[in-house]
Amino acid sequence: MPDYDEVYLETDERMQKAVEHLGSQFRTIRTGRATPALVDAIKVEAYGAPTPLKQVANIAIPEARQIVIKPFDPSLLSEIEKAIQKSELGIHPNSDGKVVRLEIPPLTEERRKQLVRQVKEMAEQTKVSINNVRRDANKEADDAVKEGMSEDDGKRLKKDIDELKDKYQKEVDAAFERKQEEIMTV
Repeated sequence: MPDYDEVYLETDERMQKAVEHLGSQFRTIRTGRATPALVDAIKVEAYGAPTPLKQVANIAIPEARQIVIKPFDPSLLSEIEKAIQKSELGIHPNSDGKVVRLEIPPLTEERRKQLVRQVKEMAEQTKVSINNVRRDANKEADDAVKEGMSEDDGKRLKKDIDELKDKYQKEVDAAFERKQEEIMTV
């Protein structure tokens, strides 16, 4: 029988992971400022297998609007260019035969609004995930009561689960507000 602490801690951990995942998604959203996170997730065909770009190249930010990618193996330069072109970044890579440069163009007002909608959708999906974790935890609490946990402990557990849900949804809202501000002002 799952006990109070077990259900509570697992719920807390799952909700926290949902918020952390949202943060990692937000880091991949282009805001007009260069960041290595923009290209981290790009997969490059290297040595017969798709490999994350950061494992085959050094990624540097020499200027606020520029990313420089220097492959560890120069023979991968063309594969890196292809991977960037196939990605959803919308940035054309420039190569000098040694490194790939990505110039981050300033965002238009329309593109900023599109990004805010995209970020809002990500935040809403995270809230749905948190609600699903809450639903699962409440079911576990009900099952624990059926298996011998006191009714009072079951009610207290459900109340604490709701407080966790509220806490993490506020974190999602705060993260969304920060990212929206970043998108609209950078």
